[in-house]
Amino acid sequence: MDLSLITLALVAIVVGLIYRRLTRNNDYFHHKPIPSMAVRPLLGSTSDMIMQRVSFFDFIHSAYNKYAGVKVFGLFDMTTPLFVIRDPELIKTIAVKDFDHFTDRRRMFGDGSDENPDVYFNKMIIALTGQQWKDMRATLSPAFTGSKMRLMMGLMTDYCGQVIPILKRQAISSQGYLDREMKDLFTRMGNDIIATCAYGLQVESIENSENDFYLMGKNLTNFNRVGVIARLICSRTFPRLLTLFGIDLFDKSHTKYFADIIREAVRTRSAQGIVRPDMIHLLMQAGKGTLKHGAETAGEPEAGFATAQESEIGRRTITMALTESEIVAQCLSFFIGGFDSISTMMVFMTYELALHPEVQQRLYKEIHETHVNLKGKPLDYETLQHMKYLDMVVSEVLRLWPVPAFDRLCVKDYTLDVGNGLKVTIDKGSCVWFPAFGIHRDPKYYPNPERFDPERFNETNRKNINPDTFMAFGVGPRNCIGSRLALMEMKTLVYALLLEFRIERNEKTQVPIQLAKGFVSLNSENGVHLRLKLRN
Repeated sequence: MDLSLITLALVAIVVGLIYRRLTRNNDYFHHKPIPSMAVRPLLGSTSDMIMQRVSFFDFIHSAYNKYAGVKVFGLFDMTTPLFVIRDPELIKTIAVKDFDHFTDRRRMFGDGSDENPDVYFNKMIIALTGQQWKDMRATLSPAFTGSKMRLMMGLMTDYCGQVIPILKRQAISSQGYLDREMKDLFTRMGNDIIATCAYGLQVESIENSENDFYLMGKNLTNFNRVGVIARLICSRTFPRLLTLFGIDLFDKSHTKYFADIIREAVRTRSAQGIVRPDMIHLLMQAGKGTLKHGAETAGEPEAGFATAQESEIGRRTITMALTESEIVAQCLSFFIGGFDSISTMMVFMTYELALHPEVQQRLYKEIHETHVNLKGKPLDYETLQHMKYLDMVVSEVLRLWPVPAFDRLCVKDYTLDVGNGLKVTIDKGSCVWFPAFGIHRDPKYYPNPERFDPERFNETNRKNINPDTFMAFGVGPRNCIGSRLALMEMKTLVYALLLEFRIERNEKTQVPIQLAKGFVSLNSENGVHLRLKLRN
């Protein structure tokens, strides 16, 4: 036989085997008593997102509304079957009551077996599974109690005392206002806060815009690069290959930069007995098993609607010692949260305040009165918890602009009772999605859901909100461990900013906002451009 024909036949066989592997489960939902979305080979039901035709948020919203009246429907995220749970009671059943069946999140990268000390993503708490996750959660939880936030609050207020005068000077030299792209501004501020609160460094990224710490952080958190996207796609289809070759989600040059900083800080502090109330210190304590929950201040005011309840898992006895590599991984995890997630929420908070000046003015009034009552003292954690309207505004921002969906992995076969005699088997290895963006914008739970209205969360109205329909920080034991820290940072930043500036639209402000398309984090297609105008 001609060699070229043999080669062609072999290629056809390989292509056929790959195609079979990618499509073998495409009829998965045909045998389930629930509706499901159409599937394309490899791309699954999410092809419009992958091809960047729609945003992740619009996809979730559209799919959620398409199956109105249905409690559960199916779709494929590439080759992974997902059960989308639309009903808050069923979500609570899965995420809380029957948590033992859904203890893990979906593997985002690799197969989780990589022990390479220079591979960090799979060591982050968001990526850990099973007993490893339980032990890490128990070890880290004491670092995020109210008492620890009080210690860290001073670092944040110190930073605000440095950065706001810089912005004021820039505004004074520019006719009393600054036109800024908000994502750029808040990633810089978030970068500097995480530098001081997690890494023990003093970094200034507003004037010193090209500093290495910021540039490395920007590259680390850029998940839209071709190389990162290729690794994620490969992880979905051939996760063991990545582990075999020790490939991390992040570029090694970026992780090495941060790892070297953290390792040096750990060694210096251990050798010299240096104590600083930041994340490295708390992780060092946690790793030694010396960090305890400790009683909270008696009578501490409720932190507000947006605060997630602590998991009982976080109250377990601490027995786990953290390796240096694990400490680095958790610091990287907190960096990503501070650099991207919190900065994104600040972007959309300022956007909504610019579009709703009456809300901004009322919020400024509360901030100004609080500032006067402090009589020159810096803002403290207790005072922050008493600011009711600030919490209402933050809660409404988190309702309107949440993470679009949360996932859980089924670790053992599970039968979900949907009601009316209908039961659905969720097989081990398949996943569930909780469509937070759809639920948060469902008029059944939030009347006139597209309207930005902090009054939903006043003391009277919040009693009418089913707490199971508010998933700003996830749900169940695997909710966001850093919710207190995130809220404290958001509130502290907006407090400091509104004291000195009015936030207004400018000629580049996009209304209504058009979200960036693809499987990417929340952002506008063309950025969020606003004006910071000096009050005096």
